[in-house]
Amino acid sequence: MSVTQSQCFVELSSFSDLARYVCAFREYPLRAYSHTFNKTSIISSTLALSNTLLVFYVPTTLTGRYISYRADAGREYCDIVESTKDISSYAPIINFESEISPLKTKSSDTADVFNPILIRDIGSLARLSYDPEFPHEQKLALLSFKHKESWVMGYITSLEMDEIIYQFNYVKLESEPTEPFVKYQGSKGKDPEFTATFEHGFSYLPIIKIKQAHPIFGMA
Repeated sequence: MSVTQSQCFVELSSFSDLARYVCAFREYPLRAYSHTFNKTSIISSTLALSNTLLVFYVPTTLTGRYISYRADAGREYCDIVESTKDISSYAPIINFESEISPLKTKSSDTADVFNPILIRDIGSLARLSYDPEFPHEQKLALLSFKHKESWVMGYITSLEMDEIIYQFNYVKLESEPTEPFVKYQGSKGKDPEFTATFEHGFSYLPIIKIKQAHPIFGMA
């Protein structure tokens, strides 16, 4: 059976979500791309799956060379800038005149639809983000969106067998997360909590909100 390779565009809730995705807690921020999608100027970052280029994006009229990101005293400072003067994290922006990929764009029938797996609690989800094979190369982002009448938050993993199987491991939330990070306190014997501030000795996971549920997450 032949598999069609394609690209899948998923809109994030805000520019802050994109900046958090490409920069927060990353030693080396991800690349970002400035280009046009459906006749709209957007900025994006990509995640390459086996047969799908997953593109997280937000519309923007801003232009520049870098996304700058800094979280301090409960606030996030996000912008698109020309230089790297301040003490921030910077994601380089590549400005495209053409399409970022020759792959066709599909909103359905994506080859790499995730297998959804319900996780019991946020602590288990946080512990799942630790990969013993690559302890210093964690994919930290937790993806959150409204599904039907409730909110979910999940983490992407993969199983490499004859084919790569992608999983969206998720928890159901009581309400929309209003803070940008999950503070993990397992070593202290406490439950995780949502937060915008940092304390030494704890682990933090950035939350990336998606504007609306997308079929690639496999949740009917």
